[in-house]
Amino acid sequence: MTTRRFFLAGGTLGLAAAAGLPWRATASGSTETFAVTLGDAEWRGRLTPAQYAVLRQSGTERPHSSALLHEARRGQFACAGCGLDLFSSATKFDSGTGWPSFWAPLERAVGTTRDSSFGMQRDAVHCSRCGGHLGHVFDDGPRPTGLRYCMNGVAMVFKPAVA
Repeated sequence: MTTRRFFLAGGTLGLAAAAGLPWRATASGSTETFAVTLGDAEWRGRLTPAQYAVLRQSGTERPHSSALLHEARRGQFACAGCGLDLFSSATKFDSGTGWPSFWAPLERAVGTTRDSSFGMQRDAVHCSRCGGHLGHVFDDGPRPTGLRYCMNGVAMVFKPAVA
């Protein structure tokens, strides 16, 4: 028999467990093929555990935890999995969300898939070269595109512009 106390206790334990782990969002399967395709062991060897959780398992880093959030130098933000340049610092803005945000990707750098995890409809963003999960795109960004590419900083590396 399910009681109110049983339900509340289970919910509390579930929230406590989830608080200590990166959130997982599973995007709908893509039928795309990618130029960089590695086996699971190769990805695990190439990436840190946090990068693997985001890029290969569609995880989400905690807000305000990325060093790239406050990166203000000129340069490119590239995929931590394969090195493809994804975003220019010229399109980065402070969205106040706790994740690095951009109003446009570089041409042909990213793709999107429909993500219906957590009971919402969103567009998941992935690297067009290796398929690594980067974050999500929303339609509440600044001009000129009106888009907000809300990216996981751990999924990217910053490459400063050469002076």
